[in-house]
Amino acid sequence: MRRCIGWLPLLVACAGQPAQGPALHFDRSPETAAAGLPFSDAVRAGGLVFVSGQLGVRPGTNELVPGGIEAETRQCLENVRAILERNGSSLARVVKCTAFLADMDEWERMNAVYRGFFPEGLPARSALGVGDRLAFHARIELECIAAVGAGPPPAH
Repeated sequence: MRRCIGWLPLLVACAGQPAQGPALHFDRSPETAAAGLPFSDAVRAGGLVFVSGQLGVRPGTNELVPGGIEAETRQCLENVRAILERNGSSLARVVKCTAFLADMDEWERMNAVYRGFFPEGLPARSALGVGDRLAFHARIELECIAAVGAGPPPAH
């Protein structure tokens, strides 16, 4: 009991201290803010940047690019690239992607475009079929997590 009482002043002193964690930066483009969308384009936490799900829409609009899954995948990845670069990262630093597809039968066609954006060091990835449940009836939504830094990670 005496040992516990000896720690009591330290515990009381620490109890009022705020929790420490990585610095957070919320990136919200003027276009996202103007559209009144309830999320950030990306959040940087420590050495990672978390990119919100991107659709194949032209920047600054809610208009899907024409051309189906290939064109939408290309535009998704261009949108991701722009957000990553704005946040001190790049496609070469992506560690994880999640693809939400309206139709899993389009998986191979999506992959053909996707591979062109990741010629080396393919990120970990999940792909889910969600049916016709994506905003604006999009064919694909893609979210990514990347390490912060301009170039590829150092080789081991």
